[in-house]
Amino acid sequence: MPNTFYNDFDTEIHGRRNPDYRSPFQQDRDRVIYTSAFRRLQAKTQVFSVGEYDFYRTRLTHSIEVAQIGRSICGYLLEHDEKQSSDFHIDPHLVEAACLSHDIGHPPFGHAGERALHDLMRPFGGFEGNAQTLRLLTEIIYSRGAGRTGLRPTRALLDATMKYKSVICDLDDPQNHFLYDEQAPLVAYVFGDESPTDDLAPGDALNCFRSIECQIMDWADDTAYSLNDLIDGIRAGFLTPQRIRSWAEKSELDEAGTEAVDFILDMIERGDFELTMSVEIGNSIRACRLVPRDNFLSSRTNRYRFGLDVDAELRARSDWFGRLARDLVFRSAELQQLEFKGRKLLEQLFGCYREVYLERESPDLSLLPERREESVLAESDLRRRARLLCDYIAGMTDGFAIRTYKRLSDPEFGSIVDII
Repeated sequence: MPNTFYNDFDTEIHGRRNPDYRSPFQQDRDRVIYTSAFRRLQAKTQVFSVGEYDFYRTRLTHSIEVAQIGRSICGYLLEHDEKQSSDFHIDPHLVEAACLSHDIGHPPFGHAGERALHDLMRPFGGFEGNAQTLRLLTEIIYSRGAGRTGLRPTRALLDATMKYKSVICDLDDPQNHFLYDEQAPLVAYVFGDESPTDDLAPGDALNCFRSIECQIMDWADDTAYSLNDLIDGIRAGFLTPQRIRSWAEKSELDEAGTEAVDFILDMIERGDFELTMSVEIGNSIRACRLVPRDNFLSSRTNRYRFGLDVDAELRARSDWFGRLARDLVFRSAELQQLEFKGRKLLEQLFGCYREVYLERESPDLSLLPERREESVLAESDLRRRARLLCDYIAGMTDGFAIRTYKRLSDPEFGSIVDII
């Protein structure tokens, strides 16, 4: 039975694909799963360093959890929202594809790596994890030579992963939440060359203007990291009853904050982390409902005719979960030391490539794999050449970045037969 929630505008391909027995959104999902960029997430930091312990979450397991929550939200809305039906509903394959791909642009060493690359790339257009995800989807994945357009996603998938729509040149020295200037045509594409209304000026307003699938993906992401990352923090010993109570005493807790603290303390006392969190994830799913929207795209696509509304009390409690994790886990000296080390490593690694490929008119050294180096040297524009170098570093896993750094700087590491 055709799903009339979507039309030809939504399923248009950014590029070309061969005819297939699968729906366009099933193809989107499957093509993401089989990319090397997706597989590399298994060796990229989520909270704790990859390999620290076997059971801590990586970017890959986090993305899988986000996809499960996103699909469940679609199923819940289909069953409980009167505006949804078997032939008019948000496609779970599309949402799953967006959830699985939402972090593929993130570099090694978590958010510390993202901040480091942004500082290094400031003269060349900056770096942002979501912008890099879009670059992978539209330019890098499955591309071979000129004229190839990456994964060739549907317009709906491209839009579902586009959390931010303001390019960096329209913002005042942003630290994150931007697209690269070169990606302005992608924004025009997802809008179908329609012009945003005056109330959607570049900045927060435009960045918050998201399709319904993007909103679901974003809430699924918030739910996963605010809840499941807490479990890793508890198991790692960062979140103990004593530390939580001390933090609560210093914080100005409102009713939602008090409930969040009591919830976590009760969970630790019982010791049933996964069971309790699974119940809370279910609450986050059931807190969703659709609301009508009126904007410059709502008459053209149902993806902008509806928005996601999340129960205010539950969202407030989720925000407190996130704040607790940031204060007691992410800002702990132990994690800050690891982030500092990762940042320094990327700075020195980028410095090696910058010296050879950006600061010399004719590089007399070869520090990159052959095909990678050929593409870099073929680019005469320094800004675009720097972007290619950044692509290479951002695509590294934590372990590969460490090995590459050691190979370039440690006299006792590596041999001539190592694969780089």
